[in-house]
Amino acid sequence: MQRRFWIRRAAMVALVIGIASAAAAQTLPKLPRDYVFPQGDGSPGTVTFSHSTHVDQQKPACTGCHPVLFRILQSGTPVDGGRIVHAAMEAKRQCGACHDDAAPPVPERPRAFGLGQCDMCHRSE
Repeated sequence: MQRRFWIRRAAMVALVIGIASAAAAQTLPKLPRDYVFPQGDGSPGTVTFSHSTHVDQQKPACTGCHPVLFRILQSGTPVDGGRIVHAAMEAKRQCGACHDDAAPPVPERPRAFGLGQCDMCHRSE
């Protein structure tokens, strides 16, 4: 009886240490899963958005995009509630707020590759 008590206690201590170690090793909260946008008419391929390629691990700033450009609880939804379309991106809204070679650098939204590099987002896999 006494032995089982100590075995359980040791198992609990090991579990707590394991959980604490995992929490300390993680630099960011768990990011949302990749989101695949439905392929639109005339689109050269599907677009998959990944937070891991858009979040700076050293200085995460979710507020650079949420809720300014995109809704936080509705994947793939701009603040206006419409669809993500090239006309809006070319007007420096939605993805075009950052993905615009001519955009001035903004600390919350650094310059990224431009909209003319279609194959960076559109994949026909």
